[in-house]
Amino acid sequence: MVHESLGSGTAEWAGKTYSEIADVGERDGSILVVPVGSVEQHGHHLPVATDTILVDAVADLGVDRLDDDVPILRTPPVWSGFSPHHMAFGGTVTLEFDVMMDVLENVAESALDNGFDALVLINGHGGNGPLISGAVSTIGQDHPDVEVLGLTYFELAAEFIDDIRDSDVGGMSHGGEFETSLMMALRPDLVDEDAIDAPPLEEPYDHGTKDLLEVGPLAVYRGFEEYSHTGAIGEPELATAEKGERIYDLLGEELEELLEDVHEQNR
Repeated sequence: MVHESLGSGTAEWAGKTYSEIADVGERDGSILVVPVGSVEQHGHHLPVATDTILVDAVADLGVDRLDDDVPILRTPPVWSGFSPHHMAFGGTVTLEFDVMMDVLENVAESALDNGFDALVLINGHGGNGPLISGAVSTIGQDHPDVEVLGLTYFELAAEFIDDIRDSDVGGMSHGGEFETSLMMALRPDLVDEDAIDAPPLEEPYDHGTKDLLEVGPLAVYRGFEEYSHTGAIGEPELATAEKGERIYDLLGEELEELLEDVHEQNR
């Protein structure tokens, strides 16, 4: 399957007129979804826009699965994130921490002017996590009449991933089995299977991050060149399109349920 975006769905902000956007925002329990990605290296086998492509696709699926009675719109993705730790490999376009915070706050400030009752920031890059949490607080403080929420989409997979993965913990790291499987399902034209080359994740601290889905309590800064000679980590050789389709479908279900709850809480 090749994922389409930007105006292709009925809930796409980009495909609406300004009056149509206002009509949705003014309805009871309305939700604005903002996907947040990054442009950064993902080894030799995946494109630099992987995080943006995947978060946009998952947000699109979750939104489109909602009943037509739920007033919801999804903006185009914020495509650049906080990725200074990837700069050594090239190909990365990163924002400074405070600049990205300003971007998220400015997007919210202008978009929420259309009357939405809730804002959901959906993140697709691990390095954006602290920013998303911070933006939820600052945007929420500035907009007390709006419920502001944030999550990282791949963390929704924790409930079901053990039934799908073949790798041990560490195999679903940066550009590993998880992301490569999703890209094989959604954008196979952008995956170079002949170029797959990723070492296992070696984290010396017991409380450090062990996997994309097992983030430890200890935060440690390292450039990605300290983890990998290619920029990818994990076991992307175990990835398949079939796994990606299952992961994508189940992520859509999890996000659909969450957004339905947000709607009900804000009616």
